[in-house]
Amino acid sequence: MFELSEDHRAIREMAREFARNEILPGAQERDRTHAFPAEEISKLAELGLLGVYVPEDYGGAGLDMLAYVVALEEICYADAGVGVVMSVQNSLAGWPILTFGTHEQKQRFLTPLATGEKIGCYALTEPSAGSDAGALRTRCEKVDGGYVLNGTKMWITNGPQANVIVTYANLDLESGHRGVCAFVVEADMAGYAVGKIEEKMGIACSSTSELVFSDLRVPDSHLLHEERGGFRVAMATLDGGRIGIAAQALGIAQRALDLAVAYAKERSTFGKPIAKHQAIQWKIADMRTRIEAARLLTWRAAALKDSGARASTECSMAKLFASETANFCAYEALQIFGGYGYSKEYEVERLYRDARITTLYEGTSEIQRLVIAKGTLS
Repeated sequence: MFELSEDHRAIREMAREFARNEILPGAQERDRTHAFPAEEISKLAELGLLGVYVPEDYGGAGLDMLAYVVALEEICYADAGVGVVMSVQNSLAGWPILTFGTHEQKQRFLTPLATGEKIGCYALTEPSAGSDAGALRTRCEKVDGGYVLNGTKMWITNGPQANVIVTYANLDLESGHRGVCAFVVEADMAGYAVGKIEEKMGIACSSTSELVFSDLRVPDSHLLHEERGGFRVAMATLDGGRIGIAAQALGIAQRALDLAVAYAKERSTFGKPIAKHQAIQWKIADMRTRIEAARLLTWRAAALKDSGARASTECSMAKLFASETANFCAYEALQIFGGYGYSKEYEVERLYRDARITTLYEGTSEIQRLVIAKGTLS
């Protein structure tokens, strides 16, 4: 049986207390106003939750991927929009710099991300390159002292607020993924602009936008890893990102279950609480079983990443099952609430919308199945 260590239980309880006392009360209002949770993000930084596995030398908490996963689930239980900001800060912006960056790059970019001084984002997706990351059309041209980038990124979480941008451009389009380079871009660089800000179905307090690079000059010191090594950075980063989305999905699913259980005990039909009806009991049983299975898959993937083992297949399995579990649980919870669940007055309506994105970003469910099949058949 997989049991959390004392340290992991402690960070889980700390995150749970903060999430339910500080984040949950304002979740419905943030969903209504779409207000970026700047105050909540600042408090997450104070708790060390923006750099959970970043070494203390670089301003982080110095813990591990499993600690990050159990903490993120609790934050997303309260508000998945706040949680995805935390997820991007840790796994998509921070992790590639931690893993592939130089000491100077870590000092310059990773430390302010871990301490919350700056907001990060991960700019990979383009209008013609989402699941097919090797089809990037953003160009980078080698010039004296650096590179010049031209292109447009889209669906970028934290895009409007980001100061530090991990992004990708192709040095040679004919080479496909072999020409991809990874860069760390800063928002105050000439030629960088935030484009269209999206109106989304869910996770409304998390801002999503286009990013536009117009003759954006990036010095050599901002090249992440090595020239033409960007595809490796992107794929390795997505493994950790998928664990983060699995944790986000778990938070949504667990909240949906808890609300459904509480409502089923209170709501009566035909002279008894609906929790006494077998039809409702079976829904609750299926929800809990899927959540427990998804949680174990997610913890296992995190533990494998912590061990240094290759874990692409396990990360995809966790992300696939947890995201589809979140959608299943949100659907069943809304069904248990009946007509009330369809009203914005009730939280399950927001959970239903928030859950939907988890099967789409960091690789769709279809892409996860391809990864899993490749890992199984190879």
